[in-house]
Amino acid sequence: MTDRRPEETGMSATDPHRQTAGPDPHRARPGRIMAGEMAEQPAVLHRILTEGAPAIRRTAEAIAARRPRFVLFAARGTSDNAALYAKYLVEVELGRPAGLASMSTTTAYGAEPDLTDCLFVAVSQSGGSPDLVASAEAARRAGAVTLAVTNNPSSPLAAACEFHVDVLAGEEKALPATKTYTAELLALYLLVQGLRGRDGTAAAAALPELAARVLDRRDEVRELAGRYRFAQRLVLTSRGYGYPTAREAALKLMETTYIPATPFSGADLLHGPLAMVDNVSPVIAIVPDGRGGRALRPVLDRLRGRGADLVVLGPREQVEAASAGFVLPPGVPEELQPVLEILPLQRLAYEVTVARGQDPDAPRALAKVTETH
Repeated sequence: MTDRRPEETGMSATDPHRQTAGPDPHRARPGRIMAGEMAEQPAVLHRILTEGAPAIRRTAEAIAARRPRFVLFAARGTSDNAALYAKYLVEVELGRPAGLASMSTTTAYGAEPDLTDCLFVAVSQSGGSPDLVASAEAARRAGAVTLAVTNNPSSPLAAACEFHVDVLAGEEKALPATKTYTAELLALYLLVQGLRGRDGTAAAAALPELAARVLDRRDEVRELAGRYRFAQRLVLTSRGYGYPTAREAALKLMETTYIPATPFSGADLLHGPLAMVDNVSPVIAIVPDGRGGRALRPVLDRLRGRGADLVVLGPREQVEAASAGFVLPPGVPEELQPVLEILPLQRLAYEVTVARGQDPDAPRALAKVTETH
């Protein structure tokens, strides 16, 4: 990746994390690649809305003509969280049953399900994981309409499926996925709108500009990061469309900072795990502005009652009632808020990692393509 100006990498020229000492002035700074790819997200979202949307709409129309009765999603890691978001969309927006496939049932156990009238959607940044490819091939043999959603139209997964959606994120070099996640979210949103016979671009048109504004608020996130530099564990919670955000944020924090971070649906948190929360327990709550946020309010009340160190990302009134937080832009449809919710949390993972003296570009024990079977 070519070097960018400091502001293009998400760092100011006076950023204390910017490393310029040494004989080579272009020596890689910790997190330089991840910061640059986070900063690309407004442009990626704009590209999907302008260049990718027509192809996504045509694909959705072709799939809708086949009249699938239910949807199965298959994914791993970050893409699994995007698939969970799409599961909510299908159930809420389309009113059809949707599930997350257990790929080992076919790859390890050799199960042969009847997938007649099923839409099987495999979501993968690289499109190279063998178990995803094998599952898609098995689903196609079992009668499903198969769709790959990837950042690589030449991938084995794209070849294995009948249909393909390119998320147009461009090459992603940092090991933690950032721009491919938000690209997957928007592409899946447009796909579901297309399955409804609608064009979702108007509702999503403001996202690139709003994303740029959220990403510009680096100082706010850096201040929040100071709370977690020495954290031993973190709990994240949300409801509804915000729950995939909690899961993805926990994944980013664990793979970059190495802090154990556990995501819970707010409903599940009340069923036992709340007992581990006390007045020194850091809790991050993603509060959607809508029905999901209203469903989360009793959970927030219980957390405050336990004296939790509660940080909220969401509407201003919820942030002001917490220990600290990050106010998200108002007026965005709830089903599109996850595209913006994750941005400060990506940056939080970056800032905490750098503050702990680690390099978010190269987490230990990780590879860009994880070959599960």
